[in-house]
Amino acid sequence: MRLINKNRLLNMKYLFLVALLYSASLNSQTLNDYLEIATQNNPEIKAAYSEFEAALQKAPQVSSLPDPSLTMSAFGRMIETRVGAQEARFSLMQMFPWFGTLDARKNAANLMAEATFQNYLDSKNEVFLNVKKAYAEIYEINKMIQLEEKNLQILNNYRELTLSKFKNGKGPMVDVVRIDIKRNESATNIQLLKGQNQPLQIEFNSLLNRELDAIINIPDSLSVFENKTPLEKDSLFISNPKLIRLDKKLASFEAEKEVVKKEGYPMIGLGLDYSIISKRDVPGLEMNGQDAIMPMLSVTLPIFRKKYNAKQKEVGFLVQAATFEKQAIKNNLQTSYSLANYNVSKAKTLKALYIKQTESSQQAISLLIAAYSNSETDFEEILRMNQDLLMFQTATITAYKNQFIAQSTIDYLISKQE
Repeated sequence: MRLINKNRLLNMKYLFLVALLYSASLNSQTLNDYLEIATQNNPEIKAAYSEFEAALQKAPQVSSLPDPSLTMSAFGRMIETRVGAQEARFSLMQMFPWFGTLDARKNAANLMAEATFQNYLDSKNEVFLNVKKAYAEIYEINKMIQLEEKNLQILNNYRELTLSKFKNGKGPMVDVVRIDIKRNESATNIQLLKGQNQPLQIEFNSLLNRELDAIINIPDSLSVFENKTPLEKDSLFISNPKLIRLDKKLASFEAEKEVVKKEGYPMIGLGLDYSIISKRDVPGLEMNGQDAIMPMLSVTLPIFRKKYNAKQKEVGFLVQAATFEKQAIKNNLQTSYSLANYNVSKAKTLKALYIKQTESSQQAISLLIAAYSNSETDFEEILRMNQDLLMFQTATITAYKNQFIAQSTIDYLISKQE
C-alpha cells in the first residue's frame, strides 16, 4: 500500500513537472516562433505551396512524346495475296513533334512553376505581415489594460487621500464623489479592453491555424528593427515576389512563343506495319506464308494557319497584360513604401513627444498633490492632469504599435523577412 502511494506521488510530481515545462515553453515563445508556426500551419500558405507542387507536375506532361497508336485488324473474310491469305494486320505508329518542341514546352512550364513558387513566397510574406499586425494589436490592448489597472490603483489611493481630508474637515465630499466617477469609468474601460482582447486572440490563433483559445505570449516591448542599409530607389523591390513572379511569367510567355512557332511545323511519324500471312497449298511457291513487315513514315501538314496565328497573338496579349500588371504593382509598391516610411517617422516623432509629455505630467501631478495636501489647490485639477497622463501613456503605446506595424509593412514590401 505504501509502495502504491509512493508511485502515485511520483506520477503526480512527473505530471506537474511536464505541465510546468509545457507552460514555460508557451511563455517563452517569441514572434519568430509564431511565424514558424504560421509557416507550418497556415492554410493559405499550405494552399499556395500545393499550387507550386502542382505546377511542377506540368513539365513532365508537356515534354513527353504523344502516346503511340496501335491498330489491329482481323479479316473475317481473308484477303488473298500471291503468297497467301492475310489473317491479321498490326500497325504501330509513333508521332514526333518538330525538333526542340518538347524542350521549349518544358522550359515554358518550368518558368511558370517558378512564377507559382514566387506566389507562394508572397502568400507567406503576407501572412507574416498579418501575424505581426495581430501581434502588435494584442500587445497594445494588453498594455492598455495594464495602464488602466495601474490608473485604477492610483485612483483608489486618491480616494483614500480625499476621504481622509474630508473626515478631517479639510476637504469636500464632492472630491470623493468625483474620484468614484473616475474609478467606475476606469473599471468599465478595463472590462471593455479585456472584451476587445478576445477577438484579437482569436484572429491571431486563426492565422496560426491552432486552437482559438491557445495561450499567446506577449512581451513587455515590441522590438523594431529598422533597415539602416541605404537602398537605391530602383532596387527597392528587387526581391519582392510579386515582381519576380511577373518576370517569370513574362519569361514563360516568351518561351511559349517559341513553342507555338515549333508547333506550326510538321510532326513526323515513324511506324511499322505487320501482316500475318497464311500458307497457300501451292508446292514450290517462293515466300509461301511469309509474314509481311513494312516500315511507315507519316508527316502532318499544318496548312491551316489560323489557329497558330491566333495562338501567337494570344501569347502576345498575355505578354502585354503581364507587363502592364508589373508596372501597376510596382507603382502600388512605391506608394505603399512611401506611406509606410512616413508612418514610421510619424510614430517615432509622436512617441518622443508623448514620452516627454508623460514625464512633465508626472512632475505636475506630484506638485499638485503636494499643494493639495496643504489645501492650496482644487483636487479636480489633479484628476484632470491624471487623465492627461493616462492619455499620454496610452498614446505612447499606440505609437509603439504603429511604428512596429509600419516597419513590418516596409519589411514586407522589400521582402525583408525573418
